[in-house]
Amino acid sequence: MAQETEKVIQDIDEVTIRFAGDSGDGMQLTGSQFTDTTAVVGNDLSTLPDFPAEIRAPAGSLSGVSGFQLHFSNSDIQTPGDSPDVLVAMNPAALKVNLRDLKDNATIIVNTNSFELKNLKLAKFDSNPLEDGSLSKYNLIPVPLTQLTMSALEDLPLSMKEKEKCKNFFALGIMYWMYNRPIEVTLKWLEGKFKKKPEIMEANKRVLQAGYNYGDTTEIFTTRYDVKPAKLPKGVYRNVSGNEAAALGFITASLKSGLPLFLGSYPITPASEILQELSKYKDYGVTTFQAEDEISGICSAIGAAFAGSIGLTSTSGPGLSLKTEALGLAVMTELPLVVIDVQRGGPSTGLPTKTEQADLLQAMFGRHGEAPLAVICASSPADCFFMAIEAVRIALKFMTPVILLSDGYLAFGSEPLKIPKLEELPEINIKFRTGVEGFYPYLRDENLVRPWAIPGTPGLEHRIGGLEKKDIYGSISYEPENHEIMIDKRRKKIDNIKNIIPELVVEGEQEGELLVLSWGSTYGSIKEAMRNVKAKGYKASHAHLRYINPFPKNLAEVLGKFKKVLLPELNTGQMAFLIKSQFMVDVIQLNKYQGQPFKISEIENKIIEVLGGNNGK
Repeated sequence: MAQETEKVIQDIDEVTIRFAGDSGDGMQLTGSQFTDTTAVVGNDLSTLPDFPAEIRAPAGSLSGVSGFQLHFSNSDIQTPGDSPDVLVAMNPAALKVNLRDLKDNATIIVNTNSFELKNLKLAKFDSNPLEDGSLSKYNLIPVPLTQLTMSALEDLPLSMKEKEKCKNFFALGIMYWMYNRPIEVTLKWLEGKFKKKPEIMEANKRVLQAGYNYGDTTEIFTTRYDVKPAKLPKGVYRNVSGNEAAALGFITASLKSGLPLFLGSYPITPASEILQELSKYKDYGVTTFQAEDEISGICSAIGAAFAGSIGLTSTSGPGLSLKTEALGLAVMTELPLVVIDVQRGGPSTGLPTKTEQADLLQAMFGRHGEAPLAVICASSPADCFFMAIEAVRIALKFMTPVILLSDGYLAFGSEPLKIPKLEELPEINIKFRTGVEGFYPYLRDENLVRPWAIPGTPGLEHRIGGLEKKDIYGSISYEPENHEIMIDKRRKKIDNIKNIIPELVVEGEQEGELLVLSWGSTYGSIKEAMRNVKAKGYKASHAHLRYINPFPKNLAEVLGKFKKVLLPELNTGQMAFLIKSQFMVDVIQLNKYQGQPFKISEIENKIIEVLGGNNGK
């Protein structure tokens, strides 16, 4: 107890921690448990998992390093942080890969037992960095994690391999102690996870407690840190990943509309969790179908939409390519279909577990013929919930396919979602055609939307399909003039969506020298960068796009009020291409395509550069 009182407890506002090790070291699990506990404590948080595409990459190799970054704070935050304050490195490769990202004076906790000659060579170290002084600018804390784990479990009847796998929980216990986190949340999780494997449950519980006690009793830790709960708006919060939030949003849309939800999908990284999550909600009228391929997945969803359900399919870039012919069918039949595309690095197999915003032009134009559809995007993991609802609302109201763009950064990242009341969400009103009198399958309303007539409704028999249909009457037509009429109506119908979506909001001055324009997952980094440059006295404004096709109807007006427009994107300039071509605005591009999200500092530095260092003082 005397040792406990000797250790200083320091209050801090925020911290960024990164757990890193082999892909088999349980870093994603360790980070997720720390995240869940931090959410319970009440901090605002944002996470960034980062792992190789291989199920088990070569042990000890640089390519096999798996990481999980968590940024938590006592105030509102938008990103997982730029540079870690603390790195927990389970082996030399994890240290080597992540060293360049660390702040000066960052704390490094290393598993000294892994720094043997073989692992040092695999990590391409010429000498042992724990001994050669190369880490002198950091606060290095060497801990024999493997040895301490084995000692804690020496009397349990488990294999050496099973015992060694528990070392991540020793590190987790240390971090819980260091940042004044309760271990009870993880203990309860272990009891549920390993209920049928009591020896494994006991081993992990014991090691977690041993790690916590080690931080408490060892002399190498002199300071504990406390991050108070964030003062967020009152309400009920749930920590969600982007994929989990999207799944919950689709279920909510189903409840709001009163329609059953059908997902036809083929597993693909980083979208697979949407299928997995929705499969848990059969009691809420959700049907999930794991198809044999991408084409079957979307075609089954189109069939569900024809039959009166919410048709949904989930995918990533390569899968969207395979779905394009069927997307054209959905455009031609004018059925409500939602496609959520969780973008990843490409082309081809590319970077399956890394993020990119490079499917934008494919979403806009990646179909043969004139096949317009709605395109929207989410801006944060929690926003995936709201934009999933919005995608369904637009699809049902305008009888059109809608592509919802997410990406790997949003899908795997997590943050608190303030759970709204059902009545706070937009209404989704459904009007099935039931009356026989005056019915024609392509007779349109004021928005150019055709009626939704469910198969089996007496007197409303009609044909749909991929062949062009006669305007109003729906019979097959090869007339040149009719084809032009139908193309124009399908295009104008999509354009009419702009009348029901919000206008673009500008944060900051409504006109001036510089507008930073963003879309999708770049929102958080730009938001934080804008906060920083404002604190330094620079004047710039920010507007974020969530609706892409059609754009908000005031976008041209907004762009015209600023001398310069800066557009950061995680691609080579796809949104810049759209803005330039549609609005003749010579935007300044900031492009990154490394499979990683923007750092706040990258955007902040570019804003200052564009402003010429002139902060108005």
